[in-house]
Amino acid sequence: MAARSAPSCHLRLEWVYGYRGHQCRNNLYYTAAKEIVYFVAGVGVVYSPREHRQKFYRGHSDDIISLALHPERVLVATGQVGKEPYICVWDSYTVQTISVLKDVHTHGIACLAFDLDGQRLVSVGLDSKNAVCIWDWKKGKMLSMAPGHTDRIFDISWDLYQPNRLVSCGVKHIKFWSLCGNALTPKRGVFGKTGDLQTILCLACARDELTYSGALNGDIYVWKGINLIRTIQGAHTAGIFSMNSSEEGFATGGRDGCIRLWDLTFKPITVIDLRETDQGYKGLSVRSVCWRGDHILVGTQDSEIFEIVVHERKKPFLIMQGHCEGELWALAIHPTKPLAVTGSDDRSVRIWSLVDHALIARCNMEEPIRCAAVNVDGIHLALGKKDGSLTVLRVRDMTEVVHIKDRKEAIHEIKYSPDGTYLAVGCNDSSVDIYGVAQRYKKIGECVGSLSFITHLDWSSDSRYLQTNDGDGRRLFYRMPGGKEVTNKEEIKGVHWASWTCVSGLEVNGIWPKYSDINDINSVDGNYIGQVLVTADDYGIVKLFRYPCLKKGAKFKKYIGHSAHVTNVRWSHDYQWVISIGGADHSVFQWKFIPERKLKDALHIAPQESLVDSNSDESDSDLSDVPELDSEIEQETQLTYRRQVYKEDLPQLKEQYKEKQKSGTSKRKQRAPENSIRLHFVHGYRGYDCRSNLFYTQIGEIVYHVAAVGVIYNRQQNTQRFYLGHDDDILCLAIHPLKDYVATGQVGRDPSVHIWDTETIKPLSILKGHHQCGVCAVDFSADGKRLASVGIDDGHTVVLWDWKKGEKLSITRGSKDKIFVVKMNPCVPDKLITAGIKHMKFWRRAGGGLIGRKGYVGTLGRNDTMMCAVYGWTEEMAFSGTSTGDVYIWRDVFLVKTVKAHDGPVFSMHALEKGFVTGGKDGMVALWDDSFERCLKTYAIKRAALAPGSKGLLLEDNPSIRAISLGHGHILVGTKNGEILEVDKSGPITLLVQGHMEGEVWGLATHPYLPICATVSDDKTLRIWDLSPSHCMLAVRKLKKGGRCCCFSPDGKALAVGLCDGSFLMANADTLEDLVSFHHRKDIISDIRFSPGSGKYLAVASHDSFIDIYNVMSSKRVGICKGATSYITHIDWDIRGKLLQVNTGAKEQLFFEAPRGKRQTIPSAEVEKIGWASWTSVLGLCCEGIWPVIGEVTDVTASCLSSDKMVLATGDDMGFVKLFRYPAKGKFGKFKRYVAHSAHVTNVRWTYDDSMLVTLGGADMSLMVWTNEMESYREKKPCDSEESDVDSEEDGGYDSDVTRENEMSYTIRALSTNIRPMFGTKPHLQQKEPSVDERPPVSRAPPQPEKLQTNNVGKKKRPIEDLVLELVFGYRGRDCRNNVHYLNDGDDIIYHTASIGILHNVATGAQSFYQEHNDDILCLTVNQHPKFINIVATGQVGDSADMSATAPSIHIWDAINKQTLSILRCYHSKGVCSVSFSATGKLLLSVGLDPEHTITIWRWQEGAKIASKAGHNQRIFVAEFRPDSDSQFVSVGVKHVKFWTLAGRALLSKKGLLSALEDARMQTMLAVAFGANNLTFTGTISGDVCVWKDHILCRVVARAHNGPVFAMYTTLRDGLIVTGGKERPSKEGGAVKLWDQELRRCRAFRLETGQATDCVRSVCRGKGKILVGTKNAEIIEVGEKNAACNILVNGHVDGPIWGLATHPSRDFFLSAAEDGTVILWDIADKKMLNKVNLGHAAHTVCYSPEGDMVAIGMKNGEFIILLVSSLKIWGKKRDRRCAIHDIRFSPDSQFLAVGSSENSVDFYDLSLGPTLNRISYCRDIPSFVIQMDFSADSRYLQVSTGCYKRHVYEVPSGRHLMDPAAIDRITWATWTSILGNEVLGIWSRHAEKADVNCACVSHSGISLVTGDDFGMVKLFDFPCPEKFAKHKRFLGHSPHVTNIRFTSGDRHVISAGGDDCSLFVWRCVHTPH
Repeated sequence: MAARSAPSCHLRLEWVYGYRGHQCRNNLYYTAAKEIVYFVAGVGVVYSPREHRQKFYRGHSDDIISLALHPERVLVATGQVGKEPYICVWDSYTVQTISVLKDVHTHGIACLAFDLDGQRLVSVGLDSKNAVCIWDWKKGKMLSMAPGHTDRIFDISWDLYQPNRLVSCGVKHIKFWSLCGNALTPKRGVFGKTGDLQTILCLACARDELTYSGALNGDIYVWKGINLIRTIQGAHTAGIFSMNSSEEGFATGGRDGCIRLWDLTFKPITVIDLRETDQGYKGLSVRSVCWRGDHILVGTQDSEIFEIVVHERKKPFLIMQGHCEGELWALAIHPTKPLAVTGSDDRSVRIWSLVDHALIARCNMEEPIRCAAVNVDGIHLALGKKDGSLTVLRVRDMTEVVHIKDRKEAIHEIKYSPDGTYLAVGCNDSSVDIYGVAQRYKKIGECVGSLSFITHLDWSSDSRYLQTNDGDGRRLFYRMPGGKEVTNKEEIKGVHWASWTCVSGLEVNGIWPKYSDINDINSVDGNYIGQVLVTADDYGIVKLFRYPCLKKGAKFKKYIGHSAHVTNVRWSHDYQWVISIGGADHSVFQWKFIPERKLKDALHIAPQESLVDSNSDESDSDLSDVPELDSEIEQETQLTYRRQVYKEDLPQLKEQYKEKQKSGTSKRKQRAPENSIRLHFVHGYRGYDCRSNLFYTQIGEIVYHVAAVGVIYNRQQNTQRFYLGHDDDILCLAIHPLKDYVATGQVGRDPSVHIWDTETIKPLSILKGHHQCGVCAVDFSADGKRLASVGIDDGHTVVLWDWKKGEKLSITRGSKDKIFVVKMNPCVPDKLITAGIKHMKFWRRAGGGLIGRKGYVGTLGRNDTMMCAVYGWTEEMAFSGTSTGDVYIWRDVFLVKTVKAHDGPVFSMHALEKGFVTGGKDGMVALWDDSFERCLKTYAIKRAALAPGSKGLLLEDNPSIRAISLGHGHILVGTKNGEILEVDKSGPITLLVQGHMEGEVWGLATHPYLPICATVSDDKTLRIWDLSPSHCMLAVRKLKKGGRCCCFSPDGKALAVGLCDGSFLMANADTLEDLVSFHHRKDIISDIRFSPGSGKYLAVASHDSFIDIYNVMSSKRVGICKGATSYITHIDWDIRGKLLQVNTGAKEQLFFEAPRGKRQTIPSAEVEKIGWASWTSVLGLCCEGIWPVIGEVTDVTASCLSSDKMVLATGDDMGFVKLFRYPAKGKFGKFKRYVAHSAHVTNVRWTYDDSMLVTLGGADMSLMVWTNEMESYREKKPCDSEESDVDSEEDGGYDSDVTRENEMSYTIRALSTNIRPMFGTKPHLQQKEPSVDERPPVSRAPPQPEKLQTNNVGKKKRPIEDLVLELVFGYRGRDCRNNVHYLNDGDDIIYHTASIGILHNVATGAQSFYQEHNDDILCLTVNQHPKFINIVATGQVGDSADMSATAPSIHIWDAINKQTLSILRCYHSKGVCSVSFSATGKLLLSVGLDPEHTITIWRWQEGAKIASKAGHNQRIFVAEFRPDSDSQFVSVGVKHVKFWTLAGRALLSKKGLLSALEDARMQTMLAVAFGANNLTFTGTISGDVCVWKDHILCRVVARAHNGPVFAMYTTLRDGLIVTGGKERPSKEGGAVKLWDQELRRCRAFRLETGQATDCVRSVCRGKGKILVGTKNAEIIEVGEKNAACNILVNGHVDGPIWGLATHPSRDFFLSAAEDGTVILWDIADKKMLNKVNLGHAAHTVCYSPEGDMVAIGMKNGEFIILLVSSLKIWGKKRDRRCAIHDIRFSPDSQFLAVGSSENSVDFYDLSLGPTLNRISYCRDIPSFVIQMDFSADSRYLQVSTGCYKRHVYEVPSGRHLMDPAAIDRITWATWTSILGNEVLGIWSRHAEKADVNCACVSHSGISLVTGDDFGMVKLFDFPCPEKFAKHKRFLGHSPHVTNIRFTSGDRHVISAGGDDCSLFVWRCVHTPH
């Protein structure tokens, strides 16, 4: 029997013994139908206790390790392990897959949980980040993802009482998550003092934010919010593995073997100790518990499932048991009864009843068991152990007969002889021992032939021989019982073996794949009667083969279920069942054997649903019983469409090459040519490797594709329109059911499918991201909403799309062989079929996956290759055309009938209302009735039937038909030869379009005075084409060989053609008959040229590197040009016919004299001066510029100069046609570029009058005709693409502010480093000296004095318990733009600084804040749509885009109530620099600071990312939606403006075109505004505003501002535009201007700020008012009528703000900053009172004790003292060169201490008057001074320094005080030091790089605030000498809080920011009395 086909019998899984209790928890539940669901190995099991029946879910491909039950308790979700693990959601009733979730996790899925209403599912991965992922599981769509934790997560649960909250727990942590938008944000649970930080194993959520969790030590931890509030100690004595909540309460199960039930408030109800029950044992450990009503299900570590009825808790019922720990290897079958025996490393041996599906006996041994055998009489059971011993038991009562230990290594195989007298024992030490059964198992023989461990044994039927297999794969024979090795082959030949369990041997050769030498098959067992063999291997697969199977690589059927390796497999004694056992999964599978005769009744089981690619019908050998592949199909399957370089790679390649070229020329390059070309007509149709790609549109035009062009052909007018959106070969085309839209799929690295409108030829959607290499088939659903596509990657991925949204709905691997078609079911949009090589599959959608069932052929047909398929008139019926000419008719998945339709393959098929039409390789079109019973009519495609109106000639009769379509009373036919024909129903055929046939086309010549051209191709034809409006092929002639070049003679009468075999011929140009031919060369003739004028000579160039020159008249060769080192590529004559210019493959440019052929050397400068008759050369100075930047990977193959010598057209290997100015000198010339050809352009030629350019595509076999549009003609139709490879060298302009913004590097807080150059050991790491306090307690020493002088001694001191942000002085204008907006009709304004959004009331100055950002905000926008009133979006800086909490994010929030509506975590690493809402307000656009400057579009309400694309290689400043659009937007940046369209999920962009205007250059663009009729205005760095119509520059408003135009605002209600720029205020000019809608007239406004230049960063227009934000951190309101300015917000311009001083008695404070100003602020009036410009950066500031003087320290070492009343300078002095860091008045007002970075403190005596002479200074300060504080009595000064040391000095002597006791007794007037034992607790653990910068103790002396480099303000108790003291944290500042102070009376805290130049005023909340 041939092993070529798989056996026709079948196995069906009937029972699985076992349950996975190890390494899994919470995996056992009751379903709604009271069935029990759990899993084992790779199978989900649904067990019905009532019927004692199991159902199996087998959609997984590896071990299942997690399970969750849907709240309705019917659906189950399971997750598996594996490299690409997936989650299946399935129905526990039908065990069918509902949804598949994949492509996100790696390694495995550790936990799963459904939310309350079961709509969403959360999963946790086993990857290194333990990713947490949230799914909309019905759609199979991931909603959100975040890194879970650095260590394992054990359990996760939705909070069932609060929406969008989850809790997860695991190794040493518990986390509380909130989901908002697409952002999952965790907060770690705070263990605090209540419990120990430890591993949490399980959890359950309850009402009122309570969470109960089970810990590793057996306690239950109770959480409220994120805080641990109590623990229930000793709930279990060891870890709590499982917690289950039910209606009545909670059940917990632990490692101690107990189940505890608790009520809803977690009060104990009862305990059930399973160890004490009948079935219990020591060491029982509970892994899973489920409580429903009065039943409890318990799963244990040892693979048992108990069911407990609550009121009979002492008698648990054992439902399931299995082997546990270690591996399971031993399996034996009882010889006469339906029993199986298994033994495992868990030391137990178990006997199972195959009929009752139950365990009937169990016995525990001393050692792990590795093999077992039962004697033929069924009395003895022999067991081989891992330690080399052997035990024999009696089967009936499991008592020991004998125990023998002869060996030291494990015994692996053991068998009784068929007559029952011997026992053969195979050991791992390479020997087999023979024991005599009757002699009480005495050893009577030994076989020692093997060199490796014994794996298998078999006895002969007469018990005289034994065969063995060993680990080396050798098969040996021994004589029994002595054990002598048999070496004579003849002796063995006739032996009949009693059993066959060996894996090597002739009879089982077929079980091994053809080309592998691995031994991964663990076990086989032959069934002689049924002639089948079953095998078990390391991949978890059980296979059925025919027996015997002699040839390697036999066909098989395969069955999955076991997860890892299957260790053993055996037939039952009566061959009814197969038993297989799994090694690591401990499970025993029992399969029912269904022989062939019964298969017919059991058809329903054939197409086993599976997500795995189950190769059951395709093993490694070829299907030899299927006929050979048809040659055409074979050719097609060999096409790979791989490219060395894909178009997508070009930008990166260019970048790389540009780096190398940097040193290149930088002179101003010439411009691109004035002319442009437009595609006019294409001759060609892609039929040679594509099918069913030709259709009628709604209005009767014809749509098809060729090369990279979608063509719409109007047959009445004989014109074509083109879709040019693709950039590489189109491979497939499908038409929408309404026949107006078309989908086309292309080749590419990440190939796209475009859906476009045939009317407007605009793309509607572009689908990308899920295929590789190319898309070879597409189809629309019947409702037109969905699209299916198939890729040509290795797995032939099938994707289902919602194409309008551009969303991938489902994806799956289709087949390992090529798929030719995909068709969607007309009735059910979730079903589809794919057909291809030996492949017919029926799919249905399941969430994010597709589930495929193979077509079941049965006996009616063969597994043939399918070339086409359609659905019939009901949802069940499908029809497919095969490669042998049959049509297969399918119902559901079964083949019901076959019909012979064609000779040779059926390539195309089309379903009609009543019937079908088919077309085949035989060139016949056949019409059929609706059941394929009768063929109604056939049409043969023959030349004779061609109608007179045809546009060409048929090359041959009966061409292979590749596409058929019906409509408009005709049949449309596409052929393999590239012809499109229209067949009238009555018979005549009209040829509409044609191109060359398969093979490359290279030869092209245009006629000297007629609009015709000639082409010659590898398809062995020479053709003449009419280029005038009739667009047809005039003549064709077959050649004996393919040709590569051709040329008309100057009089147009003769046509010379060079052929591929080295010959050439001259033909009459009219009749194409031969005139003369020559054959002098062996290699291809590559170019052929008549000399100009009379055409006297003919030059013939060949690939053998020679050029022959012939005299045309005498037909003789007159000269040979020698000297080229490589093949010749191009030749040109000069005008006189005396000189030849030659190009070679080695890039040589040579010159020869004609006619002799003597080589000339001509200097390159002279070449230009020679008059050339033609120029097709690609080398030389004149065309140096045509070589692209990436010249190393792509070649310019052809060029042609127009006759006016102005324009050089080129064609290259990338498929580009380009136009250059001639001569193109200098590298990288400017050009215009056109894409239409797909791969390489082989030739380009201008027609004689330059009116047209003709181009040839090599591989796409198409001839394209382009019309040349001169400058004047151009206005109407702007050309589509002009760009040069190297951006113009001119810079885009320069401005310091722009440069600063462009080069800004934004650090996130978490990575901030210290702002001061500190060195030394941090305080909390320093060794502490014992303090004086530790004195004997009896000492009568006086009480310790106060640490701090307190001002309110009499009052009760009230500690401060909280800080509330009340005011912020600051606005981020210096590097952010468009970030100030009006809200509420101009009553409020909104802006941002640091990490807070500020809503500021214009009238009162009151502020409220949005504080949810965790890092700096960089951009802000307001939603303008009335539906989304007051909705604001803000984007922040972030780290890398890993979706964690530090990733950049965008918050969308309500400005009034500050509610967060959505958070979008984005992939913009570094940060988000621009946001913009769309017209409807539903979409949000964001731009990143990442190197690609990614642009992303979001549906913000759902948190869904719609589209994303790299924006530009340099900084993008702003991107904004058009105010009337949801799909059009514009981005501007460094030398960049782009016009974008959102199509589906794709972003299409056009660069702005400058060409229309003279001397326009691309400048850096800074701002954008919009006008009606698609006008766009962009503000530039030079102050001009560019006006764009669509994407073309139409005018420039010169010098709209004198400096850069930073901001523009479009008013929606009246269209007026506001611009803001950088200007010096002048009479007529102003930094803000209001313009009309067209930017023609304007009115300027001056900002009365008193600055030398105003720099406006943000403008907004409200009712009659313009709101302006400036770089100087002012926000100003300008009245439109009176131009009055009202400054609303002030701030420091530049930071850090180092100096901060609060008034001793009033609510004023001073701040001093790097910008050289000191500002006085009033807290009560919320405004700036005064500002002093010092002209130098100020560093510190201080009030005198009475508040009448102010001292200011400067960065240059000077200090100034002002009188507060008059602001007059009282005195100033400069004794130091370096910055003054702190300055202090002594409490008695006598001394002034000045600390500087010169490691010094200087003392001045103020009582001596304003001369300010230094009276002394402090010596030996080890580092720069940070802070100073005087003691209350003015006698001491404490100084904190930059090396983390605090020193105390005497005043005014400056002596260093060393005595710790004395220091301890000092009472300080103020405390601002960050050093000292009293404040040790302020230093945090995380301060490796960052520092605490400032501190201040409250006037009451009991509270302390600090500011640090992370931007945090912290509140501590004072003193805080313990390390890492408890505190409260307040966020808001950017990195670096530089200074902090309490105001008088401790009413407020002021904090000053470093990076954010902002001042925060916090209100102190005191604890009530």
